[in-house]
Amino acid sequence: MTADDPRNERTRLRLHVQQQPQDFIAWVMLSDAELDHGDADAGRRAAERALDLRPRHPEALARLGRSHWLSGRHVQAAQALSDAAAQAPQHPGIALWLGHALEDAGEAEAAAQAYEHAYRLVPGEPVFAAHLLNWRRKLCDWRDLDLLSAQVRRAVRDGSGVVEPFAFLSEDATAEEQLACARQRAHTLASVIRPLPPAPRAPEDAPLRLGFLSNGFGAHPTGLLTVAFFEALQAQEAVTAHLFALTPDDGSPIRQRLAAATQVHDVAGQPHARIAQAIRDQRIDVLYDLRGWGGGGTPEVLAMRPAPVQVNWLAYPGTSGAPWIDYVLADRFALPDTLAPSYSETVAWLPGAFQPSDTRRAVDTPPSRAECGLPDSGVVYACFNNSYKLNPRSMARMFDVLAQVDGSVLWLLSGPGRADDRLRTAAQARGVDPARLVFMRKLPHAEYLARYRHADLFLDTHPYNAHTTASDALWAGCPVLTCPGTTFAARVAGSLNHHLGLHDMNVADDTAFVAIAVGLGRDADARMALRTRLRNAIADSPLFDMPRFADGFIDVARRMTDRSRKGLPPAPLG
Repeated sequence: MTADDPRNERTRLRLHVQQQPQDFIAWVMLSDAELDHGDADAGRRAAERALDLRPRHPEALARLGRSHWLSGRHVQAAQALSDAAAQAPQHPGIALWLGHALEDAGEAEAAAQAYEHAYRLVPGEPVFAAHLLNWRRKLCDWRDLDLLSAQVRRAVRDGSGVVEPFAFLSEDATAEEQLACARQRAHTLASVIRPLPPAPRAPEDAPLRLGFLSNGFGAHPTGLLTVAFFEALQAQEAVTAHLFALTPDDGSPIRQRLAAATQVHDVAGQPHARIAQAIRDQRIDVLYDLRGWGGGGTPEVLAMRPAPVQVNWLAYPGTSGAPWIDYVLADRFALPDTLAPSYSETVAWLPGAFQPSDTRRAVDTPPSRAECGLPDSGVVYACFNNSYKLNPRSMARMFDVLAQVDGSVLWLLSGPGRADDRLRTAAQARGVDPARLVFMRKLPHAEYLARYRHADLFLDTHPYNAHTTASDALWAGCPVLTCPGTTFAARVAGSLNHHLGLHDMNVADDTAFVAIAVGLGRDADARMALRTRLRNAIADSPLFDMPRFADGFIDVARRMTDRSRKGLPPAPLG
């Protein structure tokens, strides 16, 4: 370890508190260091020692709250951080962490208030503006969106503030801006993480050992998308798949199928270094990051370089900007050649779509329209995307469609807090009866999937498309209308349509989007013909052929590994 290695600092603090156990500040600093290394239990113990010395001190309470948050005890985290904020109401950092804890504890509107309070304390700080912007999008609270977005984008362009890349995907930014955002975030991590020593190079003829790191190996979009692919991998010779699960077994049928098809390593709640060593101990050739900058991931583990080849795939629809990620796995529609310069990774293109799918998911008979809150007749437009994707532009074109198709309704996924009420208010402001918005609460996946049988057309969002949701809609027989953009996140639904041969469902602009949606809404025969085309495409297209997907995936993985085992750098593949 070098002199400036953060592991040295943690060791120094551990020794210091042994020698001077009454040093309150040292216990707080040690708690921070433990939490930064992903050790929630050690961070909690240090915070509790600090509280023994100074009961109810806000800095110690804040670390206790962070430790609960890292352990998934969100209610306890919110309580500790609320206590800390009450003791230090002018502390923006505590207000920010309180927002995170309240968000995860299901207190959506209270989280918004915490984020807004943090921002008001330091309105010139882009980090706080970005969190407020992101949460307002989730609540469909569109106040000051353009102002906040401009501030955040300006900070990214100027390099004057580190913004979370996942939240930045919801901004109508360029791929170059997304790269700048991700690089700035990666730089802050690279400056405090030291990689493991290089692993011994495997023989060129050794079996292929693939690793996948995610918090989604269960009833989660990642598990739902990948399970049939992992089952198909079992037919591949001299290939083993290892899943490193960042969350405990949820007991779901998806997790059971994953466990039957792969070797699952439960690393939930473990410190970053221990997870990295677990990956290294399995002698993984290619490690796929199935979370990226999304919440619940562990980029710190990837930054330690536990595998000789590391790949950004599937869960994070943008560039990682990270020097520890070698490749991004994509398809040529979602990531065309023109986007490659805006990626820090080398691009490896699969022969078909980049997104796998669960071809064993059953589409059951849904409850009646009335039981779903739908009218007995009339066209049902649907958009079950998460609420943060329902921005003013996307909703405006949906409202325009409703205004031109008599008796139609828009079926949406219910959002957090008062998001539904805000969307009803927005509809009314556009001259659309709010009663024509129907909201579906979050349901178990099979029940949700069945409801697509009542939907006539899925209306996509921009600039962040439907991804897993688009796959669900198409598989269930509901066509998806989308307007592909200029970033990966804006091209995923278009990629699925492209690989199904439904090119006319990828339109050029909002005008065409509204025109086609209205035309289909007014023409029952056209809707029926489109559904027939979709049904035939599902049967004939390689999009939902998981053995074929696995063949292409393994071919690319072998080529990545061959280069690595020969000591060659990454090169474009596909």
